[in-house]
Amino acid sequence: MRGMRTLLAGAAIAALLSAPAARAAEPLDVATAKQVIEKAAAPSLPWDGPTTGPKAQGGKSVIFVSADQRNGGPLGVSEGVTEAAKVMGWQLRILDGGGSIAGRTSALTQAIALKPDVLIAGNIDAVEQKATLQKAMDAGIKVFGWHSTIKPGHDPALPLITNISTDPLNVARVSAALVVADSGGTAGVVVFTDSTEKISVLKSDAMADNIKACPGCSVLTTVDTPLHDVATRIPQMTTSLLQRYGGKWSYSLAINDGFFDFMASTLAGARRKGTDHPLNVAGGDGSKAAFERIRQGQYQMATVAEPLHLHGWQIIDEANRALAGEPISGYVAPTHLVVKSNIGKDGGADNIYDPDNGYRDVYRKIWGK
Repeated sequence: MRGMRTLLAGAAIAALLSAPAARAAEPLDVATAKQVIEKAAAPSLPWDGPTTGPKAQGGKSVIFVSADQRNGGPLGVSEGVTEAAKVMGWQLRILDGGGSIAGRTSALTQAIALKPDVLIAGNIDAVEQKATLQKAMDAGIKVFGWHSTIKPGHDPALPLITNISTDPLNVARVSAALVVADSGGTAGVVVFTDSTEKISVLKSDAMADNIKACPGCSVLTTVDTPLHDVATRIPQMTTSLLQRYGGKWSYSLAINDGFFDFMASTLAGARRKGTDHPLNVAGGDGSKAAFERIRQGQYQMATVAEPLHLHGWQIIDEANRALAGEPISGYVAPTHLVVKSNIGKDGGADNIYDPDNGYRDVYRKIWGK
């Protein structure tokens, strides 16, 4: 993988194992947690998004700039954008930022030079890239984000028409609720985050807050490491955490499935079976690898999966509304928990959460396609 850093050791690893300051959260006892996860794990309800809007604007071009196509989140959204752009008859190009700030800036700059009608920033922090995104807006390009700000919708302080995502605070609460319910209110949790992204910090802080709102649960520590470095960092960090906490480490909460991609071999080497503690729960994306781990019961218990393909279709719809001079829909998809018992539903057979609510047909009807 590109941009790898040298494996951390000793004091460097210890420096990453620092807990965040405690903040208040709504109480989360076992009974409440069970109610939260029952709702989140239910099959998709009928479509509750937009049903009317402008017909397809013809002859448009769109560029999707991904923060890192190795990340299952922007990768999945780019697949949805590809489907929807094809239906629209729009030209599409995908550029990869490669997981670095310089790479993201370069890819956005290249996109602006190509003068598309629409630019989508996929998992790119709009604060980090504010100046570059502003150049795109100033050039008359319609700019949209996916996971580019800390919440869905429009932020007047940032050069985006809107940001598409699920609600990170709901995602965090559902993730924590599963841990609270499954442990019977006794979980010892390690939280994994990536402080290079503000949305990740918001989510991981909320995860920790919700665990602290469970009287018998505890946050052991928060591990902060860039997602693009997990291949080199996570194995040694896992060893360090096992040595430090032993059996107290009963659950993991991570802001992304990618943190668990490289944990299994270390846990197996420590003679932990796939269904032994620590049980791993991700609050984000719902990668194909994560679905397979959950299906096989191998070192991941659940993921709060995002409807990545739906988000891709929604971005194209929002772009079409902007190009037609109409307001965006502002739709926010419900939060959905994927566990072994429901993994065969809502597209799970293809290792992706793809709501079975007919959203593609609805958007086709709106667009006249």
